[in-house]
Amino acid sequence: MRKGKRIVWDREGRPIIPDAPEIGYIEGDGIGHDIWSATRPVLDAAVERAYGGKRFIVWKEILAGEKAQRKFGRENPLPDESIEAIAQYGISIKGPLTTPVGGGFRSLNVTLRQRLDLYACVRPVRYMPGVPAPVVHPERVNVVIFRENTEDVYAGVEWPAGSEEARSVLEHVNEKLRRAGDAELSLESGVGIKPMSAFNTSRLVRRAIAYALENGLDSVTLVHKGNIMKYTEGAFRDWGYQVAREEFSERTLTETELYERCDGRVPEGRIVIKDRIADAMFQQLLLRPEEYGVIATPNLNGDYLSDAAAAQVGGLGMAPGANIGDQCALFEATHGSAPKYAGMDKVNPGSLILSGVEMLRFMGWKEAADLVVKAVIRTIEQGTVTYDLARQMAGAREVRCSEFGGAIREHIETEGASRG
Repeated sequence: MRKGKRIVWDREGRPIIPDAPEIGYIEGDGIGHDIWSATRPVLDAAVERAYGGKRFIVWKEILAGEKAQRKFGRENPLPDESIEAIAQYGISIKGPLTTPVGGGFRSLNVTLRQRLDLYACVRPVRYMPGVPAPVVHPERVNVVIFRENTEDVYAGVEWPAGSEEARSVLEHVNEKLRRAGDAELSLESGVGIKPMSAFNTSRLVRRAIAYALENGLDSVTLVHKGNIMKYTEGAFRDWGYQVAREEFSERTLTETELYERCDGRVPEGRIVIKDRIADAMFQQLLLRPEEYGVIATPNLNGDYLSDAAAAQVGGLGMAPGANIGDQCALFEATHGSAPKYAGMDKVNPGSLILSGVEMLRFMGWKEAADLVVKAVIRTIEQGTVTYDLARQMAGAREVRCSEFGGAIREHIETEGASRG
């Protein structure tokens, strides 16, 4: 059995990757076993071909969701030991985890993000040639969405309608509304609190700006609903501009500065910081997607926007995702667990495979990441696809989840051989 080494992170929030890193994986619920079984061999093949055995990943399973419940009991889908393991490995990857709607345990995904302080949900959305898409020019979409991951309504501070807690909060609020001469709220309402802070906003926007600068993207757009929620979403916008002004003044400029000082042309080495109202941004992504590089948003806006953008390039089946903090990163499939397809070897593993690509890039293993992307494109262009894509493509050959992964792996090996 190969031995690996633990990944450590430096004080700047960057991982130091050994040649044989131990990386955790959570198989996931429902279709999780199917898509992980297709993904792992693809990633291993790419690393092997790219580095000729000098680098490899030592995979370490972490239990969560239904697997954890079978071992630790129904009430323990996310043991403390599993959270600690993710933190210790530093980088992990996971399949989808099921959360019941309206009852049962709280979202495991949200819990992981908050317990591990994975404050940046990073969702690259770009078109993969050959994938059927509902828009005329999906190739114009190439954005990276940075969604704040720890607060907003996802902080989970809420009480049901009619509860003592909800009534207490409403009575307190109504007292202040009466003094201001404003309309009162119904005491029979459910209540939720939407917290946003300068600290969490600033570190998200800081990471988004750094990403844009490091990857040659020309803008960071702050997406908010500040025209209505002035002290939460409006503050998100203001705090974002403040980070750019105070920490990146030599590398950034606002749209106003762009047109007043630079005649609309972005100077070399600089990026534009701009903002858009959330509802208008959906239209912008459809009409002028090429005008946007990095998008930074509060939690709920980012949830909506990332899924909508993914739909433009073919859907969540080919959409990667990551949750990143200053000492830990967790890469994940962005779709649900689809329990009705569990064990059928049917679904598209593309989201998890491409999340693995983002993981490899994050590790600095770009050669392996590029091999996977080229192989995925070649496989799709040849019409070898799973059912979700095959039903939209004339002349496609529908294959199983495992066969799709196998075809990608074969292309990696062919590419690797041609390179050698």
